[in-house]
Amino acid sequence: MDAVDATVEKLRAQCLSRGASGIQGLARFFRRLDRDKSRSLDARELQGGLAELGLALDMAEAEGVCKRWDRDGSGTLDLEEFLRALRPPMSQAREAVIAAAFAKLDRSGDGVVTVDDLQGVYSGRAHPKVRSGQWTEEEVLRRFLDNFDSSEKDGQVTLAEFQDYYSGVSASVDTDEEFVAMMTSAWRL
Repeated sequence: MDAVDATVEKLRAQCLSRGASGIQGLARFFRRLDRDKSRSLDARELQGGLAELGLALDMAEAEGVCKRWDRDGSGTLDLEEFLRALRPPMSQAREAVIAAAFAKLDRSGDGVVTVDDLQGVYSGRAHPKVRSGQWTEEEVLRRFLDNFDSSEKDGQVTLAEFQDYYSGVSASVDTDEEFVAMMTSAWRL
């Protein structure tokens, strides 16, 4: 393992130690680091941000991390590249059950889950806030969907966002059998 891999492994471990919200928390952290609002990190922003997390990098190391995960050739690390690099690897069994749950939600089959898709699968009528008149059923479904959405709550969840959410959950479940059983039960697969 080279120095860049070791740096990313440390960051991944810190992120996942925060549980299911670790990757999503990192997205929030990323927005704070992105001082110039470019939706990307240069080596200086990355170095400063990692220092806040207790990971000291010199400039050469920060540049190495940016270079390694710069998939679009921009010289910077964008949010999707950064999260993709940090997502822990999952077994085929875990990826398959996550994909099956996503497919159940994605009724239109277009690769994006929206409130319209959820309305075909779930009902929010029994939610206490719907019953009290505070929220509409659509609001309940939108808030449910927001749990899986990236930092930009656009009302659309992609498979990558769904996987990002479950990568944190996956890291806290010891065996594939337990993870598959949990997903199968939760999503009634």
